[in-house]
Amino acid sequence: MKEYVGMVATQVAQVLLMIISKSAIADGMSTYSFIFYSNAIASLILLPISLTLHRSSNHPPLTFSIISGFFIVSFLGFFAQICGYTGVTYSSATLGTTLLNLIPGFTFILAVFFRMEAMDIRRLTTQAKFIGTVVSIAGAIIMTLYQGPSIISSSSSELNNSKLLFGQSSNWVLGGILLIVDAVFASMYIITQAIVLNKYPAVINLMFTYCFICTILSFLASLIVETDLSSFSLLPIKRLFSVTFTGIFGYAFFVTVQSWCVRKRGPLFVAMFHPVGIVIANLIGVIFLGDGFYLGSLLGSVIVVIGFYTVMWGKAQEQKISGAHVSVSSKLDHETAPLLQDVEEQNTSPTP
Repeated sequence: MKEYVGMVATQVAQVLLMIISKSAIADGMSTYSFIFYSNAIASLILLPISLTLHRSSNHPPLTFSIISGFFIVSFLGFFAQICGYTGVTYSSATLGTTLLNLIPGFTFILAVFFRMEAMDIRRLTTQAKFIGTVVSIAGAIIMTLYQGPSIISSSSSELNNSKLLFGQSSNWVLGGILLIVDAVFASMYIITQAIVLNKYPAVINLMFTYCFICTILSFLASLIVETDLSSFSLLPIKRLFSVTFTGIFGYAFFVTVQSWCVRKRGPLFVAMFHPVGIVIANLIGVIFLGDGFYLGSLLGSVIVVIGFYTVMWGKAQEQKISGAHVSVSSKLDHETAPLLQDVEEQNTSPTP
């Protein structure tokens, strides 16, 4: 259950990250400076951990293909960050959470293409994974777009805060396009992570490199794009709090735990938690922020959970079948070895 707990924790961090980043950028902080400070803080946290673990662990040698994989992961993650934050700025956090639920579908397609997931439509496990992915995405969209009657009401002040953070802007079409591109880059980022970690299973080293390269790229991009250097100011204190929280929990914690889960359970397992993130967002809003709870949220949550459980059931059944095949194979090898040994002894024994 460690991977499940870890992914639930990352989704909580991601929901808070989206709200905090939307608030900081709306306060005048640029997307590039926000990404720069957040990744810089995460790099400073991950650097000593990476150096310590690198000394105490025996990792494979760094080849050209592995180093290239590090850079590809970093560039994909950087472009996903730029498109995601800019898309949320142009549209809303609600549209962002909706369109990011395309990540499971894109990841499933890429995982099948790279043969990380078995694809035999005649098998029940493949059908469960495919249907569960579609159902989870549908449930997340229902939660976001369909409100329905109120089950738990919220106060007017909370509604105003909600509109400030989640309200639609006039550039929602451009924001939606950027968020779809973000979902594509995020899916490619998860798949590339799985490929690199399969060859070089050093999660902390990969994530430090990722955050460090993103820091450099965001700084260079800001020098080219930004004309107002005041966007780099960490005042008022809300900006400093935003980048500190994002650096610690949004990157140092979030990306590291997510990468560890990719290595342990595969890319589809990680991608399937994005629809679950909407359920977590609703729970946080109702329990801690006093937001309203509506029939659409309840209905969508149930559908997301059903779809999520269906995918996890399909993957669990595949692991059981794979484990059974390995067990039978090892048993046959164990039983065959003495027979081969007897034959060899008979062949090598002198004839009378």
